[in-house]
Amino acid sequence: MEDKLIIKGIEFRSRLWIGTGKYKDFEETARVIEASGADVVTVAVRRVNITDRKSENLLDYIDPKKYKILPNTAGCYTVEDALRYSRLARESGVSDMIKLEVIGDEKTLFPDVIGLLKATEILAKEGFIVFPYTNDDPVMAKRLEDAGAAAVMPLGAPIGSGLGIRNPYNIKIILEAAKVPVIVDAGVGTASDAAVAMELGCDAVLMNTAVAAAKDPIAMANAMRHAVIAGRLAYKAGRMPKKLYATASSPIEGML
Repeated sequence: MEDKLIIKGIEFRSRLWIGTGKYKDFEETARVIEASGADVVTVAVRRVNITDRKSENLLDYIDPKKYKILPNTAGCYTVEDALRYSRLARESGVSDMIKLEVIGDEKTLFPDVIGLLKATEILAKEGFIVFPYTNDDPVMAKRLEDAGAAAVMPLGAPIGSGLGIRNPYNIKIILEAAKVPVIVDAGVGTASDAAVAMELGCDAVLMNTAVAAAKDPIAMANAMRHAVIAGRLAYKAGRMPKKLYATASSPIEGML
């Protein structure tokens, strides 16, 4: 897209960010990434062996000259674990960027926002470019921004639920107050959900399960690519106001 997303001086060509979990193999993952048009690819430090270059791993299938690797701390339930895996990713030369997750509940996978805020502050001071996964609370989003987050990543719905944007009003409030980019993370189920997020004014959308769990992941990745573009264009175009009653599309003056 012509209006590039720029965060901390880093230019991103796509506003669709893609996860790499739940695919049948690395070959399918690579094909999905290509079809999505994404240039940001998230990789779980705990679940994928990205630091051992002697054995086959996902990084063998992702060209670092073409894609930006975004390590994430998925599966971390404590601040200490999240900090350790963030530092491990950077020390192994993967990236200074980190998608920060501190999970607070095993069943819902909702974030531990108190731990998340603490970890964000620590990592930001250490020079990380922090992208914290948080709930859709405008107050917490602002506090994460103040703690040094490069962007805030509110959930649209619980991780892997596919329920779509359940609370667009909170997302709008976050957007109004934020001075950093807002990236919807989690809950997208299909292309229309991605378009809604972008039409609200979000700067990007990150997804994984919506593509990986589709009957045809390659086709869904392509659909998501177009949905994000369409949603962004619609947001920039400015939608018409909603009306209770009909308004004729054609004038009635001059009718025979």
